[in-house]
Amino acid sequence: MKKLFFIASLFIFTITFSQTASVRIGYIDMEYILEKTPDYAEAKNQLEIKASKWKEDIEAKKNEIKKLKDALATEKVLLTKELIEEREEEISFQEKELFDYQEKRFGARGDLIIQKSILVKPIQDQVFTAIQDIAEQKKYDFIFDKSSDLTILFADKRHDISDQIVRVLMRSEKREELSKKQQKIQDAKEAKEDIQDENPAIAERQRILDEKKAAREKLIEERKLAREKLIEDRKKQI
Repeated sequence: MKKLFFIASLFIFTITFSQTASVRIGYIDMEYILEKTPDYAEAKNQLEIKASKWKEDIEAKKNEIKKLKDALATEKVLLTKELIEEREEEISFQEKELFDYQEKRFGARGDLIIQKSILVKPIQDQVFTAIQDIAEQKKYDFIFDKSSDLTILFADKRHDISDQIVRVLMRSEKREELSKKQQKIQDAKEAKEDIQDENPAIAERQRILDEKKAAREKLIEERKLAREKLIEDRKKQI
């Protein structure tokens, strides 16, 4: 109910505001950005290794309980009532321990969720900083997260700035390793990318130019190889 009220309020506010000024809205996909971030991939891999170990422990415990149940089923006719009850209590205790362990590791407030939050938070902080920088530079009034609880029924792809955020994150990592000369080249490249982000038509023209350039370079390389082969064949004939 609160979410619907928030969406309705935001919609009314946006319409009211847009009557007096131009509103600029963008959105991101946090999950997409995280998947593209090298730090997140490494953190995710570490967490998957831990989760795999926990799953192995759970399977081992399940096998132990199964053995106890099978043994009881086999020996039940030979046991007294008291021994049967004692075995059943032991099995129930083991099952409760298993359930508690599963909740501890994979529950709603388990170690998997907690450690994922700890690993992801520094990366999310970088993303939020990048969003604020882009919002200030390019005068965005609102930026939403497509992967959050806020339901977006329709979003035009041209308003998606996720790739811009990814580039900002990658730039900050690369910049630390570049020389001054390389930084100047990188700055020029970034400026070009920013212009393309602002104007999709420019980006499309650049894509066509890049494809033509790649085709031309491929043709030159093929001709060069053919010429070299022809020279080699003549040498063999001589």
